[in-house]
Amino acid sequence: QVQLVESGGGLVQAGGSLRLSCAASGRASSSYTMAWFRQAPGKEREFVAAIRWSGGITYYADSVKGRFTISRDNAKNTVYLQMNSLEPEDKAVYYCAADSPNIYGSTWYSLRPHEYDYWGQGTQVTVSS
Repeated sequence: QVQLVESGGGLVQAGGSLRLSCAASGRASSSYTMAWFRQAPGKEREFVAAIRWSGGITYYADSVKGRFTISRDNAKNTVYLQMNSLEPEDKAVYYCAADSPNIYGSTWYSLRPHEYDYWGQGTQVTVSS
């Protein structure tokens, strides 16, 4: 079992920044691929970013590339999502997710929520215009 706890959400003006944290605990959590997803009201959950625990390789959705940065602190078993230049369209509940090491075709990450094994409870991000 892996437990994930997110924090850092809140209200910010457009153009502002927030940093989300995801604290992971449990067996073998250090070997998992970690990702952030988000879900806006009435919309499906969508992929935001992913990071491998080994090597720190990352991947981003086009909608956040250049504005968001995913990182991790292995010593703290924590994954971060630094969000800059926030836009009203970024408003959503943000979820941290963990996936046991897998290969999806030629990639190490999946964009599909159902491929992930563990989820946090979510943290609300609201961006005012």
